[in-house]
Formats: sequence, C-alpha cells, structure tokens
Amino acid sequence: MGNVLIASATEVAETVNVLTDQMGVVYALIGVALATLLAGIGSAIGVGMGGRAAAGVLSEKPELFAKVLILQLLPGTQGIYGLLVAFVALGKIGILGGTRPDAQTGLLYLAACLPIAVVGLMSAIHQGKTSVASIGLLGKNPKTFGKAMLLPAMVETYAILALLVSILTVAQL
Repeated sequence: MGNVLIASATEVAETVNVLTDQMGVVYALIGVALATLLAGIGSAIGVGMGGRAAAGVLSEKPELFAKVLILQLLPGTQGIYGLLVAFVALGKIGILGGTRPDAQTGLLYLAACLPIAVVGLMSAIHQGKTSVASIGLLGKNPKTFGKAMLLPAMVETYAILALLVSILTVAQL
C-alpha cells in the first residue's frame, strides 16, 4: 500500500486562502482580456469590411484613397478603446502597478471591463457596415464626404459612452 497524504485543516485553509488571494487577479485579468479581445475582434471585422468596400471604390476612383481610408479606419477605434481600458486596469491590479485585488474586487474589475468589451465588439461591427455604405456613397458622389463621414461617426457615440463607463468604473476601484 502506498503512502496516504493527509492534509491538516490548517494546510487546507492556507491553500484556500492562497487561491482566494489569486482569484482577484484572475477575475480582473479575464475582464482585461475580454475588453482587449472583443473590442479588437469587432474592430478587425469592421475595418475588414470597410477595406473590401474601399478596394472596390478605389479600383474605379483611385483619387478617393485618403477619403475612403478614413472611412475604413473608423471602426478601428473600438479596439483602441478596449486596449485603453485594459491598460488602466492593468495599472491598478498589480500587473503594471497598483495592488492585487481580492476576489470580490477582481469581479468588479471584470464587470467594469464588460461595457467596452461588448459595446466595442458590436459597435465596431455596425460601424464597419455603416462605413461600407458610406464608402459606396462616396464612390457614387465624391462631394458627399462630410455626410458620408457623419453616418459611421454616429455609431461611434455608443462606443465612447461604453468607454467612459468602463474607464470611470475601473478608475474608481
């Protein structure tokens, strides 16, 4: 018969305390990862859609390059917003500075990162779709750049609101 390892109640309690202490950072890092990944994925999708539309317009009107490039790049801001929230959180949770959060505070960081994660994902995709339509509009009538720019910029409003909620919440934790 092999040796049986029996842990004392004190050893079990110490192990649970160590795991609980680490869970705050784990929860916060999940929030950081979601803010970065989801907003970044949305931006990649949106910019990709805009790029395909821009290539179509540029094949016939290469002189519109600068204008269609601006419209293509608009959905990329959500990825930047997610990264900004991630850096602010990392600066507070003991990774790039600050102190390690307990489990409850780690969950609060996770919740604080969710607005830009989810809204960033969805708004970037929809802004990409709106940019595609605006690039088409510009291809048909180059004089409509101001109007074409305004349409996807309206979608940006909701990404900015989500950014504000996430930043203000993370900053207060």
